[in-house]
Amino acid sequence: MRIVAGDFKGRRLKSPTWEGLRPTSDRLRETLFNILGASIEGARVLDGYAGTGAIGIEALSRGAAHVTFVEQDPRAVKLIEANLAPLEGGVGRVSQTRRAIIRAGFAEAAARLADEVFDVIILDPPYAHGAAATALAASRPLVRPGTRLVVEHAVRDAAPADHEGLLRRRTVKAGDSALSFYGI
Repeated sequence: MRIVAGDFKGRRLKSPTWEGLRPTSDRLRETLFNILGASIEGARVLDGYAGTGAIGIEALSRGAAHVTFVEQDPRAVKLIEANLAPLEGGVGRVSQTRRAIIRAGFAEAAARLADEVFDVIILDPPYAHGAAATALAASRPLVRPGTRLVVEHAVRDAAPADHEGLLRRRTVKAGDSALSFYGI
């Protein structure tokens, strides 16, 4: 895994050494950020189900003002910290003020973050039947007019067309993965 573009382009990221964590591929991350385009610059981003932190780190590399990483697995939290460590300090680097890591399940973290404003929310729940709908339900209190919400899911488990006022605007498929874009 590597950072695709931006200030940290080409930097390698550490991968999990255990089963059960499925990092978003470089190709799918590139597709995601090509679609999001300039909206990442200066944005407050939430990386839900962060895993390795690759999505949030890509957002920081492309100029996000702040990224909040949410991850429940303590091993993955350590992996996110290890992937962020070489990016800290110095000019153009990721200071502690540009990122936060919350160790919690996504629904619990979303409830705690309900008063925060995020410009972009990217969720990568486990590829399981109904996981996209569960992630959407948990994220609903965080979505405001203008918030861009993206859910990664397996193609075989389509994300809902609408959920609690969230409307799917677009779905992009790549291999067995898909990205569904939502707004209100």
